[in-house]
Amino acid sequence: MFAYFLRRILQMIPTILGVILMLFLLFNFFAGDPAQILAGKMPNPERIAAIRKELGLDEPWFVQLWVFFKQVISFDYGRSWTTNEPVGQILSARLPATLTIMLPVWVLEAAIAVVLALGVAYVRGTLTDRVVMAICTASMSISLLLYAVVGQWVFGSVLGWAPVQGWGDSLATNLSTYAWLPIMLILFVAITPSLRLYRSFVVEEINQDYVRTARAKGVSDNRIMYVHVLRNAAIPIVTNMALSLPGLVVGSFIIEQIFSIPGIGREVIVAVEKSDFPVIKAITMMVAFVTMFANLFVDVLYKVLDPRVELK
Repeated sequence: MFAYFLRRILQMIPTILGVILMLFLLFNFFAGDPAQILAGKMPNPERIAAIRKELGLDEPWFVQLWVFFKQVISFDYGRSWTTNEPVGQILSARLPATLTIMLPVWVLEAAIAVVLALGVAYVRGTLTDRVVMAICTASMSISLLLYAVVGQWVFGSVLGWAPVQGWGDSLATNLSTYAWLPIMLILFVAITPSLRLYRSFVVEEINQDYVRTARAKGVSDNRIMYVHVLRNAAIPIVTNMALSLPGLVVGSFIIEQIFSIPGIGREVIVAVEKSDFPVIKAITMMVAFVTMFANLFVDVLYKVLDPRVELK
């Protein structure tokens, strides 16, 4: 196991170098001149030159690439070009708000979708199955933006159950007052595609020979569904959950913007609008790291779920 971990960690190094190089090329050669953007609507050559010197943009490209490489390995991305705050401080201040929304969504989505998928797959082909699938299709056809606008109007303006916008200082206040409505709205959108996907995994397992053998031996349906079928369907379900892990740190751009939640998603929008490259680079690298370690975690989890899996 240790050798496997070490080999996977070493395999991450060329991936990280590739992400660094790609980010550097995209931002330095295709994203325009940030000095002209930061100089305002009436720039002059002297001011643009001063900004370029202040940001280190007048250095040769290999010097800028080396500076970026040192920032990544030290996790110190310098200061924001627009607010002059340390980028690390910005991310540490925004990440808790994003996790307050996205972590409950991730857990609840998986739990609800798996339970519903087991139930719908068990009655596959019936009217209930068809009605649930039709509701899923209709729900997937509606944008999160519409859910957010209607949710704000119904629960915020008409019923007065939740504030339309805002965010507090404590986790308890945020969960009980500000976060539950955005969480519920994201769940409306997120559960249906997962339910359809998980149902297909479960139905595929139900049609396997081992299920027929278990029924022939008199094993109860509950034990077949929740022990045998769920365990074998767990690997693709876990894979799908792992693919959504980077979304935990990026957040929901639409929800954070509409509900004025000071999270990473809202910060990305502001950084893109103002060409704040250090913030964008830092968030991009953070997503890359989370994605790689999530894949490693899932590969190890495969072994736990199915001892027949060999880690090579």
